[in-house]
Amino acid sequence: MNISDAYTNSFISERSDLLLEMEQFAEKNYVPIMQLPAIETLLQMLRIQQPKRILEVGSAIGYSAIRMAEAVPECHIITIERDEARIANAKDFIARSAVANRIELVEGDALEVDIASSHDTFDAVFIDAAKGQYQKFFDKYSPLVKQGGILYIDNMYMHGLSDLDMKDVPRRKRTMIRNLHHFADWVIQNEDYQSTFFPIGDGLLVCIKK
Repeated sequence: MNISDAYTNSFISERSDLLLEMEQFAEKNYVPIMQLPAIETLLQMLRIQQPKRILEVGSAIGYSAIRMAEAVPECHIITIERDEARIANAKDFIARSAVANRIELVEGDALEVDIASSHDTFDAVFIDAAKGQYQKFFDKYSPLVKQGGILYIDNMYMHGLSDLDMKDVPRRKRTMIRNLHHFADWVIQNEDYQSTFFPIGDGLLVCIKK
């Protein structure tokens, strides 16, 4: 760890035993959750925004949903996950948290489930799912975001792959990286959103709906 990393990490807040258990579980079982500096940044933005309703695309084991609910005590979170094993883990961890009554887990593919017919609009959407599908997620869920609402999108670096020349990207990941690049170019130029990229964690894109 260099001096800069140590300084950054000094601002990371203490976590409960449950959150520490989840972090250890994620590391041991190769479950992707947000890096600590990135989620601290996201949580601070949410504290400033104070959204009442958040939609999360990609629950994994429920780590981000719990942390968002803890950071914004008045918010209600709808979170979507399709992987059966992760759904089971998320249900367990969420049930053991103190914010379970404000988190609703929707089971299914985020591109197939019908959220619009059963839920009102959202103040914020957090996207942290299949990176090659970010454009489709954005197209489907951005209409549900209120004017002045915010979409937060994680993993824009794609663990450093997005910075590589395409010839240096593993062949099996090239389509995903191309899709991610196309999405980033598109959203930055989209005049309906004020978008800013934060080079923290694995890259956080923040899009404010005008």
